[in-house]
Amino acid sequence: MELLANLGTGFAVALTLQNLFYCFMGVLLGTLIGVLPGIGPVPTIAMLLPITYALPPVSALIMLAGIYYGAQYGGSTTAILVNLPGESSAVVTCLDGYQMARQGRAGKALAIAAIGSFIAGTFATLEVAAFAPPLAEVALKFGPAEYFSLMVLGLIAAVVLASGSLLKAIAMIVLGLLLGIIGTDVNSGLQRYSFGVPELSDGIGFVVVAMGLFGFAEIIVNLEHKEHREVFTSKVSGLMLKWSEFKEALPAILRGTGIGAVLGILPGGGALLSAFASYTVEKKIAKDPSRFGKGAIQGVAGPESANNAGAQASFIPMLTLGIPPNAVMALMVGAMTIHSIQPGPQVMTSNPQLFWGLIVSMWIGNVMLVVLNLPLIGIWVKLLQVPYRILYPAILLFCCIGVYSINNNVFDVYMTVVFGVLGWIFVKLECEPAPLLLGFILGPMMEENLRRALLLSRGDWSVFATRPISAVMLGIAAVLLLIIVAPSIRKKREEAFQEG
Repeated sequence: MELLANLGTGFAVALTLQNLFYCFMGVLLGTLIGVLPGIGPVPTIAMLLPITYALPPVSALIMLAGIYYGAQYGGSTTAILVNLPGESSAVVTCLDGYQMARQGRAGKALAIAAIGSFIAGTFATLEVAAFAPPLAEVALKFGPAEYFSLMVLGLIAAVVLASGSLLKAIAMIVLGLLLGIIGTDVNSGLQRYSFGVPELSDGIGFVVVAMGLFGFAEIIVNLEHKEHREVFTSKVSGLMLKWSEFKEALPAILRGTGIGAVLGILPGGGALLSAFASYTVEKKIAKDPSRFGKGAIQGVAGPESANNAGAQASFIPMLTLGIPPNAVMALMVGAMTIHSIQPGPQVMTSNPQLFWGLIVSMWIGNVMLVVLNLPLIGIWVKLLQVPYRILYPAILLFCCIGVYSINNNVFDVYMTVVFGVLGWIFVKLECEPAPLLLGFILGPMMEENLRRALLLSRGDWSVFATRPISAVMLGIAAVLLLIIVAPSIRKKREEAFQEG
């Protein structure tokens, strides 16, 4: 009954004209950036953060959340029609979605992506509503030692789930932690690693890092590739599915939703890992695996459901523990901080309108996505025909305006360019930038909780092992490290990512 009352509060907040408008704007922008290759939710949210200063906190977060799950949806359109993933989690959709388009079944592929996304989004919203309150109650018992151990566990889990080399993932997290401590030390008031540069006395802004690593770097990488787009303009028809096709795809949708709902909660997991895992599962259990990669409807239904469920499930640790499980959630934490809201378990008690309004808006946003996107397929197709050489100067301009407007400081733009070049180098070295951003956001929080725990225990390091919750989390982190160091496990992990 309490859950129904809370959802009632959420509907009262989310169904106001103002919040409906910002939810609509969020999913529309999200779909747009998902459709256009070369932009993603991280640089877009980073770009739009300054705009949210003037908005009420609830409206701002509803719009930013809409951009995130809208981008998961829009990415599938590009993947199916052009074989270019508009968003990283849509990479898997290319495999079968594009083949369906080549066979004249683009409409069927887009329809099953829409239906799967809606079912997964609805389930994930219910999951957030059901699991967030009890998790927040547990989190209220956390002290500084528990929070520090939780962040250590989160970063190690991000290493385990990061694709590619383990050593590179660890190096990226360490670099993120080091970048996070640049600036003035809160306790002593001394400047650290600022090298006498006055602009670095307050540290590096997370928007600068995110925009450089994800926005500018993405533009540089895209400009290196020779453009070739084959858009199936005349073949996007037959959006209505036959009952037999829906029945064939439904088990994959349900399995994908379940996988996304679980993996989305894990640090470093989210939409991308959920989509890869779902595709692997569907291929393993299929009666005829050879159909995959040649236009199997399950190869679209499973990953699309998984990436949407994963995207929305990742809100659970962010809202209840204040711990961002991925780069987008790290920016959402930043957005809450901008509005003087401390992410964590107290949000539910101190600001229930924001908490439940955001959760209900996710379901409303998913309804909007289905109603909005299928009729607008023609417009998205026209957008896909715009050459990237025309798009990227506008994207670059908006990125620069977004970065400059935060502090009205040209130095921030220069720093973003530096991180853009750094991001491009990371792509060349096959280093994932997401762990760096997680380390950058969690670094100052880890340091603060570490110092607070040692202050309360009068310098006794055993406090992390003697407090039961802290000890359990550090134990799990140690087990994870030992498991991934084992040669057989490491080999299987590399094979799994290679197959994806």
